[in-house]
Amino acid sequence: MKSVRQLITIFRTEYISQGINVTDIADNPIDQFEKWIEDAIKNKVKMPNAMHLATIGTDGRPSGRIMLLRGFDERGFVFFTNHDSRKGNDLKSSNYASMTFFWSELFRQVRIEGDVHQVPDGESDKYFQSRPRESQISALASEQSRVLESRASLEKKVNELEQRFKHQSIPRPDNWGGFYLSPIQIEFWQGRTHRLHDRIQYNLEGRNHWNIQRLYP
Repeated sequence: MKSVRQLITIFRTEYISQGINVTDIADNPIDQFEKWIEDAIKNKVKMPNAMHLATIGTDGRPSGRIMLLRGFDERGFVFFTNHDSRKGNDLKSSNYASMTFFWSELFRQVRIEGDVHQVPDGESDKYFQSRPRESQISALASEQSRVLESRASLEKKVNELEQRFKHQSIPRPDNWGGFYLSPIQIEFWQGRTHRLHDRIQYNLEGRNHWNIQRLYP
């Protein structure tokens, strides 16, 4: 019997789709992203807002993690996190980052690169208050990315915070809030048969003009 390590090399999926017709795509990649994420939602893709966020540390090494997109508009793509976490510290030293969305059911991928900026405090406050109370407590309790002595110590801290704020609203921690990635390049990838995929790339030129190119698969 072959080992799992050997079996991985034989898994293969043929990507069957109609591809991307450049005459049908939007002039603005934000509008095109809206079309595609709507398609993902309509086709009941599991967690269509899940994305891989890649950042760069002070040592020049990249790090990545799966996060959830919480909104997007003309500014860019919004997510929330602890600013003192590893990714938060990465963004303090280098605010350039990338996001990748992969919707396997549709054989689609979107890659986004650009500068990351903090959202206004009022916007972070509003989103924080919309979260479940348990998630608010978690944000207060977690010293994200730091070494944790034990699970029990974390649960104890959560219990103490629940008692402390039992009859009060929970304030947003000063080190917790939103960022938005302002894109300068967005690529839409559509899987096709025989690995002859479609790749359409938008590059920002100037302030508002997007240059659209087709790339080799």
